[in-house]
Amino acid sequence: MRNGALAALRQRSPVHGLDRRGLRPLEVLAQSVSTAAPAAGMATVPAIVATTAGTATVWSFVLATAVALAVGACIATFTRRMAAAGSLYSLTAKGLGPGAAFACGAALLAGYAVLLMAALTGAAIYAGALLTRLGWPPPPVVGAAVVVVLAGVAAALVLRGVRVSARIVLAVEAVSIALMVVIFVVLLAGPPAAPAPSDATPGWSAVGLAAGVLPALGAFIGFEAATTLGVEARRPFVAVPRAVLGTAALVGLLTLLAAHTQVVGFAGALGGQPEPVVTLAAAHGTPWLAVLLDVGIATSFVACTLATANALVRVLFSMARDGIVPARVGSTHPRFRTPHVAIAVAVPVGAAVPAALFLAGLPGLTVLRGLLGVATAGYLVAYLLVALAAPLFLNRIGELTPAPVVVTAVAVPVLAGVCCAFVVSAVDGPVPLVLGALVLAALGWYAVLRVRRPRELAGIGVYDEPSTADVHPASTGRAA
Repeated sequence: MRNGALAALRQRSPVHGLDRRGLRPLEVLAQSVSTAAPAAGMATVPAIVATTAGTATVWSFVLATAVALAVGACIATFTRRMAAAGSLYSLTAKGLGPGAAFACGAALLAGYAVLLMAALTGAAIYAGALLTRLGWPPPPVVGAAVVVVLAGVAAALVLRGVRVSARIVLAVEAVSIALMVVIFVVLLAGPPAAPAPSDATPGWSAVGLAAGVLPALGAFIGFEAATTLGVEARRPFVAVPRAVLGTAALVGLLTLLAAHTQVVGFAGALGGQPEPVVTLAAAHGTPWLAVLLDVGIATSFVACTLATANALVRVLFSMARDGIVPARVGSTHPRFRTPHVAIAVAVPVGAAVPAALFLAGLPGLTVLRGLLGVATAGYLVAYLLVALAAPLFLNRIGELTPAPVVVTAVAVPVLAGVCCAFVVSAVDGPVPLVLGALVLAALGWYAVLRVRRPRELAGIGVYDEPSTADVHPASTGRAA
């Protein structure tokens, strides 16, 4: 390389300190799959979708899969050209500018943080359900203890290194998916259960099909999490887009299998079933499947906890490098090369909320549904913004073609409609109050930044860039 070109490079990457280019493609894929937690979605989401979609439940999942793939294609527009640790926050900045990027970052931060709380809650709930089936119904304090212990283990593993946590996530999620596939294949071959009352599930209608897309998309949230490992993946421009699109396709296939099995098992009357998989297992004469179900869902939530913590701390790390949160949060451990300060900040908060709710005696499933509702809202906003940003980014770099415009033209109206439907569906519960408080906090945060850090705000969107150490590692002793 000529001296002039070498002089134009940075001395070190803006995201220096992370363990760059170490993850294999399968480990990157595990990050997205585990954050989406398909095993948990297979057991719980179809019955929720059926309450509005009725006999069109399977088709609602088909449409949700198409929407997720469209959003994944928009994300791939960026990840084929840049590697970032800030996920959709960093990507949106390159298409829509700092204001929209900040909104995306705030939404995504809420999504990852609350999903971490939900994953800890879900692991505690289904660990408790397993103990109950084995003859010992645990008191609420046990649920809180499970949350705290699991959070501590997750923090230690995430701190220890991205490769260590990725391999554990891969192994745990593989077990949970294998268990769920076995369960649903066995159930699909069995006799149907006694159907619910005829008015419990609406019949087929276009309106019901469209309404079912909203809860069906809840099975996909987090599928983009591989984008947070762009800096640490070996071949990020290949591994990350494949992981995002592959996860959308895999989650779609698994939820379609689950939805079809349950719709067939209840002869179309799936809506209103509180524990559809357990009910089908009893009708099939295989109650032992309920134990496998609890193990599969609990392990899926454990993997989700690790993967979500990995993603959350990297978004915080990127925001710190951008000057949006205190710079100290952007520090990395000198030995493990992980965002250790972000871990110390994020994971205790993620554990404190569900532990307190368990100790307060609130029903676990109620807490889980509320947390998932808040997380879903954050993800939907982030997906909408990154879909809008994709063609603008391509136009800015002179690579716009008709295909991305068509994908955005399809995805954005659907996501906007889903966001509106979500607000309407949640209007009677506590979720709107929590979302309102989060929006006010984000607006206050943005106003402070506009006054105190306008330069940092205008330049947000840090991503990995070549450095002189990449060209001549000996000049610094190691790659930055």
